[in-house]
Amino acid sequence: MTPVITAFESSPDRGRGLARDMRVRWALEEVGAAYEVRLVSFRAMKEAAHKAIHPFGQIPTYEEGDLALFETGAIVLHIAERHAGLLPDDANARARTIMWMFAAVNTIEPPIVEWSAAWLMERDKPWYEERLPMLQARIDARIGDLSRRLGEAEWLDGAFSAADVMMVTVLRRAENSGLLERYPNLVAYIARGEARPAYRRAFADQYAVFADGQAAG
Repeated sequence: MTPVITAFESSPDRGRGLARDMRVRWALEEVGAAYEVRLVSFRAMKEAAHKAIHPFGQIPTYEEGDLALFETGAIVLHIAERHAGLLPDDANARARTIMWMFAAVNTIEPPIVEWSAAWLMERDKPWYEERLPMLQARIDARIGDLSRRLGEAEWLDGAFSAADVMMVTVLRRAENSGLLERYPNLVAYIARGEARPAYRRAFADQYAVFADGQAAG
């Protein structure tokens, strides 16, 4: 059965591929799995039908037969477990890959999301200028450690894996912070991910939603 994922009908990132459905699209493209996309509005995301799948009223979701999932880490891991190409065969390497997937969403992403939220919603507040250096320092501490660990390696742990799908898409959310410029190995790491044919297909598909919306408007 062809899985169905949900995505923003009108993404606030204006087609930049920063919404979390991009991670799921990329994983599906990497393994060559067919899938369908159901676009949802911000209003529909908060209605009972969608919240029956995603109790927090967000995207993406993943439905396949009687299975319904939310949370991108869980969805990408499910895809990787069902298809070859995103998880190593070696048990220890597999465990490390899953570890890095958790690190992407639990350690690296939270300070980036906090900074992004402040930039979007607090720029007109009197405390913003004082708070900004603290938020940027939190990002810098995490990505500095990540940069040192990655070193000159091509991917996080040997061959490309689901961990890199998660980490590259998380790091892309920090591109406007200016902090990544201090870590050329992370900039190159992101570029390697974006250069993969599967990433480019996923990006083109999600960008088409924005482009179609602009044309219709």
